[in-house]
Amino acid sequence: MRGLVGFWFLVTSCVGFAQALQVVPRPQSVTIEGEPIPVAGNLYVVATPALEGEADLIRTWWNTTKTDAKAGAVSAELRIQQGVPAESYALRVSEGKIVVAGGSAAAVFYGIQTLIQAENGSKTLPAMTVRDQPAFAYRGMHLDVCRHFFDVEFVKRYLDLMAEHKMNRFHWHLTEDQGWRIEIKRYPRLTEVGAWRNASQVGPYGDQRFDSTRYGGFYTQDEVREIVAYAAARHITVVPEIELPGHARAALAAYPQLSCTGIEQPVATGWGVFDDVYCAGNDSVFTFLEGVLDEVLALFPGEYIHIGGDECPKTRWHECAKCQARIATEGLADEHALQSYFIRRIEGYLNVRGRQIIGWDEILEGGLAPNATVMSWRGEAGGIAAAKSGHDAIMTPGTPCYWDHYQSKDPGEPHAIGGFNPVELVYLYNPVPAELSADEAKHILGAQANLWTEYVLTPAHAEYMILPRQLALAEVLWTGPRRSEDLPDFRIRATQRSRALKARGFNVAPHFLIPESKSFRRNEAK
Repeated sequence: MRGLVGFWFLVTSCVGFAQALQVVPRPQSVTIEGEPIPVAGNLYVVATPALEGEADLIRTWWNTTKTDAKAGAVSAELRIQQGVPAESYALRVSEGKIVVAGGSAAAVFYGIQTLIQAENGSKTLPAMTVRDQPAFAYRGMHLDVCRHFFDVEFVKRYLDLMAEHKMNRFHWHLTEDQGWRIEIKRYPRLTEVGAWRNASQVGPYGDQRFDSTRYGGFYTQDEVREIVAYAAARHITVVPEIELPGHARAALAAYPQLSCTGIEQPVATGWGVFDDVYCAGNDSVFTFLEGVLDEVLALFPGEYIHIGGDECPKTRWHECAKCQARIATEGLADEHALQSYFIRRIEGYLNVRGRQIIGWDEILEGGLAPNATVMSWRGEAGGIAAAKSGHDAIMTPGTPCYWDHYQSKDPGEPHAIGGFNPVELVYLYNPVPAELSADEAKHILGAQANLWTEYVLTPAHAEYMILPRQLALAEVLWTGPRRSEDLPDFRIRATQRSRALKARGFNVAPHFLIPESKSFRRNEAK
């Protein structure tokens, strides 16, 4: 290990970086030290059992089964390094030897991702030293599978993209007005009824047009376990979202007695926000949600459970005798305080079971639950307020983090919900607002991009909406906030990376990339 300790904290220069190592996200420190070294078919791996998954990644990528040294072979040694940050890694490529050492298995995995991109099909690696670690702990991607459903294989493909770009939190939006997507054995009607709608809104929102096709789907608990395990092997934590108290029409279609009115209604077919939400004055609602969460906790081992908390109209609560009685009994000021009561009650249930909640920034209204993390989507104000009050926050403002928005003004773009978030805007985003002091800024855990799917119907379209924007956000969150003068170099690397992804069948939007290939056709998303 002595060979790595000596250079771990060495400040190195990025000599010839753009020409020699076109990797995304850009490592913190790179020194190119010599001519490229052939590795294809010539590699054997040395690793402890704790790093066997990482060793298999190298074996698979370089198609090698070698287990010991042969004449002219290159050894790849994988090691855990004590006394360094958990996600930091260092790697050295020299004649006959590759060493990757990290503060954890995840860090070693990230170092291998750097090696894979550096090789880029050339069957060689530059002789180099890399020292690297992330700027932010939370590097997230979100996927809405409720407005439109995506199967297990696509979710895995989504996770692969995240892993290759060193992103580590997958926010899985599993329940909504338009569909309930996770099997809950205690409440089978959630998927028998709540997973299916009788039509879907089509075309621009204002047209209010609908098809007549029954639509739906859900993940069995075995499929959920499969996806969680697949993510864990790539050092990604899955954060499930169970929406409450609003965005609950699918659940209420299955169990109408949980609403304020008790009136039977179908799963929502259109987009938007609906007045019918869980009844906050009905104790059976909390019994139901606790039963749901018990099964969710058994499936998802991560620290966080996302409980939604956004866009909850108070109309029904204002008219509901049970809700008004709850306000009076609990001494609450109004319906906003009732929402805070609802969130706090769920948070307490999760906290005693060792979990923490994340909620959209509306959970600030009426008073923030004691241990809640705020996901700031309506601009940055929610994240700023959370950080100033000593709460953690994750930044995901609509601009530039909502990727259901257009990324180009090209008239050939597929229909989107609105907005405009080009790659350049994503790349220049700083998740830490200038208003925060140094101590307050420590509460900004990172940022996340959200892919809402009202107008994203297929895997190809989903890929088109996230690529190459994901490359930009990954670099911000790993390397740190960028400047406009960094854009030309990033564009070179993003173009090469996008071509590599395209060659593997990913559907990449062309607008930001250096023109060269007619293979990037903008209408492929349709």
